[in-house]
Amino acid sequence: MLFSEFTNYLPKIVAQQLPAINAHVIMAPAERRPTLEPDYYQKYNPRQSAVMMLFYPRNGQATLVLTKRHSYAGVHSAQISFPGGKAELTDKDLAYTALRETEEEVGIPMGDIHVVMPFTNIYIPPSNFLVSPFLGVLNDEPGFIPSPAEVAKIIELPLSTLLDDATIVNVPIQTSYAVETSVPAFNVEGNIVWGATAMILSELKETIKSALK
Repeated sequence: MLFSEFTNYLPKIVAQQLPAINAHVIMAPAERRPTLEPDYYQKYNPRQSAVMMLFYPRNGQATLVLTKRHSYAGVHSAQISFPGGKAELTDKDLAYTALRETEEEVGIPMGDIHVVMPFTNIYIPPSNFLVSPFLGVLNDEPGFIPSPAEVAKIIELPLSTLLDDATIVNVPIQTSYAVETSVPAFNVEGNIVWGATAMILSELKETIKSALK
């Protein structure tokens, strides 16, 4: 989809009722589904975090940025995610957190990003984070400057690829709650996107599809 066409649909996207858990569950491993209930995480007092679902033009096409983490001794080692991270006490709100982290991780100045709307929070049990996703738009082609400490690889996901159901696969994954289990994932040119990122992408995908009808 052309970026100009995508931006024309933004008012309709904003007007959609978010599908929330109904979209998250499409890409949720079976073991994670009970944790998607809205009140599940409250007893765990999770830490706050935010991510940016940033769209921009790449060769005229609406494109979304993802990042791959470095390998390290942690539950999210080498996983693919959105730019984002934990909220700091100095952040004025979670949208600011998402903007700040995006600038820190991929080098896009905060002031260049238009925050369009928030999406549904999602709880991540292994790290006890409650993630707040935001849809953002950058009007010009970006020149990414990935943080050497945080980003191993930049992955660019065209909107047309996200909307194509053929990108959804089931893959065997070793997780924090199972030695090996089959999980739904997005296959983005060989990059396997699963877990919370896939669930957030699922809500984004379903919301945009509804707006396009």
